[in-house]
Amino acid sequence: MTLPIYVITGASKGIGRSLAIQMSQQGYTVFALARPSAELTEVEGVLKASSKHSMSIECDLGDLDSIASAAKTISAHADFISGLVHNAGAVAPVKPMQAANASDWSRSLHVNLIGVQAITQHLTHLLGGAQQSRITTISSGASLRPIGSWSAYCVSKAGLDMWARCMAEEGRANNISCISVAPGVVDTGMQHEIRSTPAEDFPSLQSFIDLHEQGHLVASDTVASQLMPLITEHSMEQSGQRFDVREL
Repeated sequence: MTLPIYVITGASKGIGRSLAIQMSQQGYTVFALARPSAELTEVEGVLKASSKHSMSIECDLGDLDSIASAAKTISAHADFISGLVHNAGAVAPVKPMQAANASDWSRSLHVNLIGVQAITQHLTHLLGGAQQSRITTISSGASLRPIGSWSAYCVSKAGLDMWARCMAEEGRANNISCISVAPGVVDTGMQHEIRSTPAEDFPSLQSFIDLHEQGHLVASDTVASQLMPLITEHSMEQSGQRFDVREL
């Protein structure tokens, strides 16, 4: 029997790393995608200790050529993908809309949304058919409400929620499901980046500092454990739905 293969973006840190390791420990083959870094190299060794066919693959979701190259590598090592986890995300630029650099704003949409479409499109030939392929997008509360100085992130995450619904609609005929999941407030590098923002650029800065200092951030390993059943077992009937990990 062929081992299930999952592709996880943003897998060098945070939730993506935790998911990749937990899945490999449960016998899944994991293709861990992220931008080049020492963390990406390190996570490959961790994955292979449990799942010898797992690997890390360099991929910058802000770069279409990088996406195409990563998809080519995946296609060379797989004839079917059990699931995709679109976890990679960028919160920058954290600035008022009128002060945000246009190229930074554009890159945020590219990483959070356009890159998701691009890599999924490149891998469509490996999805669905006789077996169900499960796609999961990592959403955010920012997809439902505006947050000052987070315009690019809010817009792209709202778009990603609709992308998931469109994917569910179009994928149904070919046994491809797609859900979105909001993971709550997680103790990741993104949270550190937010807390490091100059106060003049981010009116809500203190509330994020308070979340950290008061111990309200959840460990990525804990969130990954909560996400696993949805990511690996959600049904075609659940396709198109948005979940919040705090309500599971």
